[in-house]
Amino acid sequence: MADTRTRIETSIEAHPGIHFSEIVRRLELAPGQVQYHLKRLRADDTVVAEPVYGKTHYFPPEYTDWERDALALLRRETAGGVVAYLLAHGPATPAAVADSLDIARSTLEWHLDRLVEHQLVSKHRDQSNHVTLTVDRRDRTVQLLREADPTLRERMVDRFTRLVDKLLDQ
Repeated sequence: MADTRTRIETSIEAHPGIHFSEIVRRLELAPGQVQYHLKRLRADDTVVAEPVYGKTHYFPPEYTDWERDALALLRRETAGGVVAYLLAHGPATPAAVADSLDIARSTLEWHLDRLVEHQLVSKHRDQSNHVTLTVDRRDRTVQLLREADPTLRERMVDRFTRLVDKLLDQ
């Protein structure tokens, strides 16, 4: 049993921000088994659970609240793509980001609301009320983006959402 717990803890250390279903899939364990061991790991303060927008993500305890929220968001393909675009291209308008990522503005705004709320991205308005997006905490955000590793399932959900948005826009 301790061997299973060690595997779960090692997986969380290797993939900070991993969510429950992904632990079950990666380790090929029964959900009840993972649930039991996560409860024990949390009780021992070996693992921290962070619910972010409908999914509980698991982290080693050394991550701050901001880092946990940031990683949970960056693991989502679209949010990670927005941040990666801004890091690569510098300040940009929402239209430029949406066009470059080939996503609907409504999808971009949904992700931007969360990225702004968790202080990963800032919206700046000029005198004409035009919005420019920039990345906050640039150095740490770059490090966290490298740690974020969206799973195939998460990428497929994001891509399906984009497809539906495109169809609705037509």
